[in-house]
Amino acid sequence: MSDYDDDILAWSEQQGALLRRLAAGERVNSAELDWPNIAEEIESVGRSELSAVRSLLTQSLAHTMKAEAWPNSVHAVRWRLDAEQYRLQAADSFSPSMRQHIDLDKLYRRALRWLPPQVDGQPPLSLPATCPVTLGELLRED
Repeated sequence: MSDYDDDILAWSEQQGALLRRLAAGERVNSAELDWPNIAEEIESVGRSELSAVRSLLTQSLAHTMKAEAWPNSVHAVRWRLDAEQYRLQAADSFSPSMRQHIDLDKLYRRALRWLPPQVDGQPPLSLPATCPVTLGELLRED
């Protein structure tokens, strides 16, 4: 059996093959199945997906806020397009169980910290102190 810590690719291929055989009704030596690491990897997939959605939402908020803070900048159109792309990617990757793990106000505060002090020599216009949109609004398809 390949060691989980030494060659994750070989380990995952071997464990996947064993699980497929088991699911097909074949008898496999259960000692070959690395249950603790299999469970960890399954949980890791969910955490990675959640992290990606949070990151995309933060990027969307940051770009939207830049466009709001500097609406006359030559970059505003690009920021709005980027915000929409991030938003749509987040919506595509979002699953309902993620809702309880997403603190939109926290993501908004993080995005606020990413704003530069000025753009094109201008300070930003005033922005809301709390997130002006809901998660549902961010994830809408239209």
